[in-house]
Amino acid sequence: MWIHFGIKDLIDVLLVAFFLYQTYRLMKNSGSIPLFSGIISFIIVWLIASQMLEMRLMGAILDKIIGVGFIVLVVLFQDEIRRSLLALGSHKRWKFIGRLFTKKEDQKEKTRYITPVVLACMSMGRKKTGALIVIQKDVDLSVYIHTGEIFVAEVNARLIENIFFKNSPLHDGAMIIADNRIRAAGCILPVAQKANLPKELGLRHRSALGMSLETDALIVIVSEERGKISVAQNGKISVNVTAEELQQLLSGEREITGYTPI
Repeated sequence: MWIHFGIKDLIDVLLVAFFLYQTYRLMKNSGSIPLFSGIISFIIVWLIASQMLEMRLMGAILDKIIGVGFIVLVVLFQDEIRRSLLALGSHKRWKFIGRLFTKKEDQKEKTRYITPVVLACMSMGRKKTGALIVIQKDVDLSVYIHTGEIFVAEVNARLIENIFFKNSPLHDGAMIIADNRIRAAGCILPVAQKANLPKELGLRHRSALGMSLETDALIVIVSEERGKISVAQNGKISVNVTAEELQQLLSGEREITGYTPI
């Protein structure tokens, strides 16, 4: 058996392992680990019955279930699959090719939003105005943009403050900034259900953490109760961030050194 095991077989095994790992991550993010375990168990039973024991009747029945089951899984997890495909297509390795042909001036132009965001957050912090601002990185956020009011506007400190003003109809949701423009406001973000956060950190922080677990976006939170600024990314959250630290985090000069509450 192992005599005929070649490079093609090794690649085949690695691809299957990669597929199973990505499926596991997909199920984990959606809180469906028991379902993943059930699927793996069913596949093992199917392989034993149809391949090893060559049970024709049982194998035929299981083959039909496998065919229909794949369609059912696609329907049940269409949102998660969509996000995974968007993440794959938006990965840094693919976008690196495009950056080779982008001028440095264009790269600086894409960070013009930093100063207005910092000024708005500091002002809202002093006034204890709650805010939730999502900065798109490499993963496309179109799925989340369409959950709010879509518009295109220049990133302006006063505009940000007006959107999160307590009497504004959009102040409860999240603002999404992409390609140096405000793309939407009042957006709904995924909430981290199992986050071990301190009691003083509320729903905005849980939403920011949930968003950071599903995308590579950088999320800025202004606490309505304490007036403090926090930043979340890649499942980590830093609290009580200063204006200088916020500017460094937004520009990529500094990495989040906060804790991982999951």
